[in-house]
Amino acid sequence: MTATEDSAVSEREAAKRATGSPSAAGEPTAKKAPAKKAPAKKAPAKRAPAKKTAARKAADARATAEQAAAEPTGKPAAKKAPAAEKAAPKKAPAAKKSAAKKATADKPAAKKTAAKKPAAKKATAPKTAAGKTAAKKQSSGTSTESQASKSRRAARINEALADVYYYAHPELDFENPFELLVATVLSAQTTDLRVNQSTPALFAAYPTPEDMAAADPEELEELIRPTGFFRAKAKSLLGLSAALRDEFGGEVPGTVDELVTLPGVGRKTAFVVLGNAFGVPGLTVDTHFGRLVRRWKLTEQTDAVKVEQEIDALLPKSEWTMFSHRTIFHGRRICHSRKPACGACPIAELCPSYGEGETDPEKARKLLKYEMGGQPGQRLKPPADYPGQPAPPLPSRAPATGAAR
Repeated sequence: MTATEDSAVSEREAAKRATGSPSAAGEPTAKKAPAKKAPAKKAPAKRAPAKKTAARKAADARATAEQAAAEPTGKPAAKKAPAAEKAAPKKAPAAKKSAAKKATADKPAAKKTAAKKPAAKKATAPKTAAGKTAAKKQSSGTSTESQASKSRRAARINEALADVYYYAHPELDFENPFELLVATVLSAQTTDLRVNQSTPALFAAYPTPEDMAAADPEELEELIRPTGFFRAKAKSLLGLSAALRDEFGGEVPGTVDELVTLPGVGRKTAFVVLGNAFGVPGLTVDTHFGRLVRRWKLTEQTDAVKVEQEIDALLPKSEWTMFSHRTIFHGRRICHSRKPACGACPIAELCPSYGEGETDPEKARKLLKYEMGGQPGQRLKPPADYPGQPAPPLPSRAPATGAAR
């Protein structure tokens, strides 16, 4: 063997020894090394079951100890579920306590709610009362009632009055505008009956404005004395007659603005003359008219001009004059100032003030006046369609002749 071959063999043997491989001669020690290492690797696998068993044994030991502590009498041990059940009852009181606390906490709130409920009822009661009052006011036509509703009620009242007083007319006897003007001035603070009983002799003595303007004041006063306030009225008659003679050519003017310039003539007198002598529509707001439209809740005004304006707005202009006559007729015969005959009123169902007067039908009928009560009317010369009797003249005065308007 050469030196080179010896060197190569020596290198191979050294390499085999470094890697643990058997030598070329087949030494047994090189083969046993891997066998010893394999059991070392399997040892952890064998230890795992041992550890698992130890854990189970520990768990079983604890369970046994717990069962022994829970059941000292030696009864069969229950599983963990009863323990959980036992724990649950312990929690239940806590839940009950929480519920009790909530209930306790809710009780004040409930009390407060209960306390609030009566308050809510009290609040509701006034609202209901207010609602009833408002409804009552609405039906009564107070300021809460709409203008349209008032207009409808006014129209119904006017229609009902037209059915009852189909013969309504001015209750002053006259044959021309001058006589109506004089009679209307005299009607202040007295009845139309007393005026009608006094004017026949007056007009016989002074038939024209010129004649009356030239009258002796004392003689004029004596003729109109039955009407009351005769001196003041005589002064007005002399003044208006002179104005008609001097400023209007002896004719009665046909406008409100001109009429109210005459002595003793106001808007009421002007509308009486215009409506009945000239056919110009207008409302006559006297004491009867004002009283009734307030009872009907068509207005709350007491000033004549304001009453006129508010009622004007409720009715067509064509109805103004006749609505005045019908209303005044009703006020003089049934709807009296102090004791209205509610029980005999033909339009009671339309009246929001029903009950202010006598409601017993028999007693109410005794309060009716003029033709409604079977008595004579106020005109000595009433229209042909008047269903009652003419008024009697004053004693010692002869009845007047001539056609009635």
